Amino acid sequence: MNLVQWLLRLMVGFGAGWVMWLLVGLSVVSVAIILERSWFYWTLRDDIGRLAGELRSLLHDSDLEGARKRLDRSPSAEAAVAIAGLVEAERGARAAEEAMKGAAALQRLKLERRLAFLATVGNNAPFIGLFGTVIGIVAAFEALGTQSTAVATASTNIAAPTQVMSAIAEALVATAVGLLVAIPAVAFFNFFQRHTKFILANTDALCRVIISHLVAETSDAREPEGTD
Repeated sequence: MNLVQWLLRLMVGFGAGWVMWLLVGLSVVSVAIILERSWFYWTLRDDIGRLAGELRSLLHDSDLEGARKRLDRSPSAEAAVAIAGLVEAERGARAAEEAMKGAAALQRLKLERRLAFLATVGNNAPFIGLFGTVIGIVAAFEALGTQSTAVATASTNIAAPTQVMSAIAEALVATAVGLLVAIPAVAFFNFFQRHTKFILANTDALCRVIISHLVAETSDAREPEGTD
C-alpha cells in the first residue's frame, strides 16, 4: 500500500475529534496550574520594604534572635532565604552568603514549579490546533473526491460542496481552540515569570542587608587588632 494513501486513510479514519479532546485536556490542566500558582504566590505576600526596615533595625542592635523571629513570622520566600543566612551568621559572612544562595536556589525551584508546562502549552497548542485543522481539511477533500467520482444526481451535486464547506468550517474550529488554549497559558506564564524575578530581586536585597551587617561586624572585630 502507498504510504501516502495509508496515512490518508489513517487520518480520515480517526478524524480531528481526538485533537479537540487533547486541547480540552490541556486547557483543563493549564487552568488548574494557573489557579494553583496564583494561590501559591498569594500566600507568599508580605511587605518586604517594611520587613527589610525592621530587619535592619534589629541587626543594628545586634539582635540576631529577634531578627530570626521576625523573619519566621513572614510567609514570604524572601524571609525563608534570609533565615538561612542568619542560621549561619555565627560562622561569618561568607558562610551566610553561601547558605542564602542555596536557599534562594531552592525557592526559585518552588516559584517556577509547573511553569514549564504553561510555556509548552502556550508554544504548541496553536500547532496542535492547526494539525486538527489539516486533518479536517484532508477528510473534507477526500469526501469531495469520493463523491465526484460517483454517479451523482443534481441534488447530490448541490449537497456535496455544502458538506465539504461544513467540514472545513468544523476543521477551522480546531485552530481557534488551539489559540484559545495558548493565549491564557502564555499570558500567565509571562506574569508568573515576572513575579518570580520580582521576588528574587527582593530576596537579593534582603540578603544584602544581612551580609552588610555581618561584614561590618567582622570589620569592627578586627579593628582593635589593627590599632595595636
